Amino acid sequence: MGHWFSRNIVEPGKLPMLLALTSFVLTFLVTRTVVRLIRAGKGPFRNVSSGGLHIHHVVPGVVLTVLGGFGAVASDRHGVGACVFAVLFGVGAGLVLDEFALILHLDDVYWTDQGRKSVEVVVLTAALMGLTLSGFSPLGVDDMTADERQDRGTFILTLVVNFLFVLIALVKGKFRMAVLGTLIPFVAIVGAVRLARPGSWWSRRFYKSRHKARARSRIRTYRHDKRWTKVRRRLQDLIGGFQERVPGRGSTPS
Repeated sequence: MGHWFSRNIVEPGKLPMLLALTSFVLTFLVTRTVVRLIRAGKGPFRNVSSGGLHIHHVVPGVVLTVLGGFGAVASDRHGVGACVFAVLFGVGAGLVLDEFALILHLDDVYWTDQGRKSVEVVVLTAALMGLTLSGFSPLGVDDMTADERQDRGTFILTLVVNFLFVLIALVKGKFRMAVLGTLIPFVAIVGAVRLARPGSWWSRRFYKSRHKARARSRIRTYRHDKRWTKVRRRLQDLIGGFQERVPGRGSTPS
């Protein structure tokens, strides 16, 4: 195990990324636990305020992210300094993305349905970091052989084709598939060839006079959301605690 860790993590310079991912996930889980205890009125934890102003944890998160990011850029991938800055960045990113919905809406929507975006973004970020750590490279470059990488034309063509699939999936409203397609080759092609989601740029641009395509798009989106929304919400409830009962508030998030 030690030999594998040294050969696959330490020697390629992936230890800072591993520490950043670990600290990111642990910070998010600890933060959610503390916030849930505060909301339920349990434990010694309380909201931090200064002069009547509630200080959200995104504030120290931004500071730590800036320190860790600049420190990581200024340091090498090997050494104690890189590891320390990686941990700082991971902790800061965990605090910031836990309140991603607050930043997006510029409102305290932490316990509302809009607040679920924070959990979704954190899970997606952790998954992408895990894929990158395990060896995936953007736009499928890792799948190319040494000879293909030496062939500049093949290299550029692979990048362009994968990027086009990602771009089409994105404008069709398939955000998750587009993001995963940047790391896993040709995943985005599924979103690129299927009908666009209603309200997306592609739907407004190309389905304007195609009534059947718009109708099929709505039906497919409805069936897809009906199938997966419940699963996604249950996972978000489990991680984020949106449906936990709070004294005096019933089971409705506040």
